[in-house]
Amino acid sequence: MHPDSGSVVMFLSLVGAFWLRLFAWPDLIAPFNPDWVLLVIIYWCLAVPQRFGVGPAWLTGLLVDAATGRLLGQHAFIYGLIAFICVRFHTRLRVFPLHQQLSFILLFLLVTQFLMFWLEALRGKTHLSWEYWLPSLTGTLAWPAVLTLCRTLKQRYLTSP
Repeated sequence: MHPDSGSVVMFLSLVGAFWLRLFAWPDLIAPFNPDWVLLVIIYWCLAVPQRFGVGPAWLTGLLVDAATGRLLGQHAFIYGLIAFICVRFHTRLRVFPLHQQLSFILLFLLVTQFLMFWLEALRGKTHLSWEYWLPSLTGTLAWPAVLTLCRTLKQRYLTSP
């Protein structure tokens, strides 16, 4: 495959995650829909931090903000922050066994949910139900699938480790 195919694969994986994020899920399933885009960003920041980092995460966040109608920069700020942490500590985080990775994924997702709530509260929206935290739990449970799929894509299409 072409040497730049890795960028195409990373882009297409983000497009797939973006589609899952924006898909019109039935009302029964919608509260469980995790932040697929963030999970894919975390994977690529841990797997290839030299090719995917804060900049692409921030730009992806701007697209999510525009598509979801949120305050412009809200997702960009949070995705950039999580990407920074992942890139900064990628050598430690990616060697952990899966059960320890799940702890960090849950922490990242909870921090994301908390920051989203805080930013919304600054705008005057303070309603919070227990369902608000469900995407963090389901995102943690979805991490092994995201990890496996993205790892397979990386091994097949990316030329650099």
